[in-house]
Amino acid sequence: MTQNRGENGKLYLIPTTLGDNAPLEVLPISVKQAIENIDHYIVENEKSARRFIKKLSPRKSQPSLHLALLNKYTEPESIPTFLEPCFQGHSIGILSEAGAPGIADPGAAVVKVAHEKGIQVIPLVGPSSILLALMASGMNGQNFAFNGYLPIDSGERKSAIKQLEKRSRELQQSQLFIETPYRNDKLLAELTKTLSIHTRLCVACDITLSTEFIATKTVEQWRKTSIDLHKRPAIFIVQG
Repeated sequence: MTQNRGENGKLYLIPTTLGDNAPLEVLPISVKQAIENIDHYIVENEKSARRFIKKLSPRKSQPSLHLALLNKYTEPESIPTFLEPCFQGHSIGILSEAGAPGIADPGAAVVKVAHEKGIQVIPLVGPSSILLALMASGMNGQNFAFNGYLPIDSGERKSAIKQLEKRSRELQQSQLFIETPYRNDKLLAELTKTLSIHTRLCVACDITLSTEFIATKTVEQWRKTSIDLHKRPAIFIVQG
């Protein structure tokens, strides 16, 4: 991972855990090796990034770390400057707050610029709640779509749910989406009220944690099921 003089650094996409579990329970040793060799990072939150780095590499000097913040307040025109260390021979790591960088994650904007500038992008293996939920759902893993968040407005949300169900049925395509954790219970109630009773719905929460719950049932079965999803990171998948 160390560059020769005159050689550009690389951009490493470094996955993190999906919760407060030991990193090496879900991450390969290659992630630890990358952390030990990289001092420049692009992160969403400095405090949590430093904590993650320290867990994987306790002896690493924290003062030697260079962290650039990438979040909703970041000006798009400043993103190219985050990659300047690469042209000085330093590799850079992108750290997501949870899971894989670039997947439902602002790191994708940096990766786009890296390709435009000819910087080599190296994705490392690690957990993605989206893919793990799909793997465990029993739904179509060859034709699927991730839709992000559904509308907040009740009427618009109901319409979006019906559209996703229709698209799933017509295309035989699994439809994945998420919600802010404190609204999960409300969303599940809306799904069971709006979807056809024969439509299959997967709910996957706390993936890779000791409280993990993943179940696929028909909507009719979900209407008879009681589960508390409040403040638990969850993925919802619909297939008509």
